[in-house]
Amino acid sequence: MPDLLHLPMAMAALDRDYMQRDNPDLFDELWENPLTRILPVFNGRVLVNEHEPAASAPHTLKLFEVEQVPSAQLRVYLGRTTPNLFGEDLIFAEPEGSPIVLAVLSQNSADQLEPNRDHWREIRRTGRGLAARDANIFAQALALANFHASHRHCPACGQPTVIQQGGWSRRCFTDDRQVFPRTDPAIIVSVTDEEGRILLGSQGVWEANRFSVFAGFVEAGESLTAAVSREVFEEAGVRVSDIHYLGSQAWPFPNSLMVGFSAKLDPGFGTQVPTPDGDEIEKLQWFTREEILAGHRDGSLMLPGPISIARALIEHWLGEPLGVSNHD
Repeated sequence: MPDLLHLPMAMAALDRDYMQRDNPDLFDELWENPLTRILPVFNGRVLVNEHEPAASAPHTLKLFEVEQVPSAQLRVYLGRTTPNLFGEDLIFAEPEGSPIVLAVLSQNSADQLEPNRDHWREIRRTGRGLAARDANIFAQALALANFHASHRHCPACGQPTVIQQGGWSRRCFTDDRQVFPRTDPAIIVSVTDEEGRILLGSQGVWEANRFSVFAGFVEAGESLTAAVSREVFEEAGVRVSDIHYLGSQAWPFPNSLMVGFSAKLDPGFGTQVPTPDGDEIEKLQWFTREEILAGHRDGSLMLPGPISIARALIEHWLGEPLGVSNHD
């Protein structure tokens, strides 16, 4: 089975230029560079250059020159733009090698830059129309913003930490401890049976007709494939085998790495009746390809959003893209 080839947030959008992180004059040099562009983020949201609904070109992040952005609570050097490696027929305004800096804004600064709150967009809603390069930049920026928001104090002694390495670490000077951004691995898996159907589950907090594949965090001392087997059994009550890795992508909500797999019902366990755990999963249902296509088309079935790896797994099983619906 081929890997997932077009995950929205799987490729490297920037040269992260890590050698410059310890440069004591880093931000002075960045501010003097006319190519430097700022990505403002407010409450996990960004501004985008939107196109008319009929336009085929995806939206792009709205990047600003240094002097255009008000004071920020936090700045992180993300890296430099690279050649377009995403196969997108786009000409970005920023030349190759342009430095990109994340600026996390307070409410006051965000209002100065863009007072209309509706223009600040969240990636899970914006991402379906966001250029792949910019979806990747946003994922990197949001993951770092989340890291700094949750690590203002030392995890060992509780004293305040300070930003170092261009925003890529924090240090507690009380116990000389350096803290780096963490990534929590989580598995996500499509489960199929011998008839080629896909098993999807619905959480109790979702709309009644929303379904998705199965996912969960990798536990301590656990391999990825063991996590697949455990999560499917815990959530759906069935045993799986023939587990295959398909791809991975960042999911900075707040700091996950989603690792995608496919799996099949294990014939060694005889007839298996899926049973929801009643806690996280309340409903389970087998779907044929025809049912997925028809339900997505007429709106009777709500599926994961287009930027998610969950959507990519369903489309991989389906053998074709689902296209955009009014629920995406």
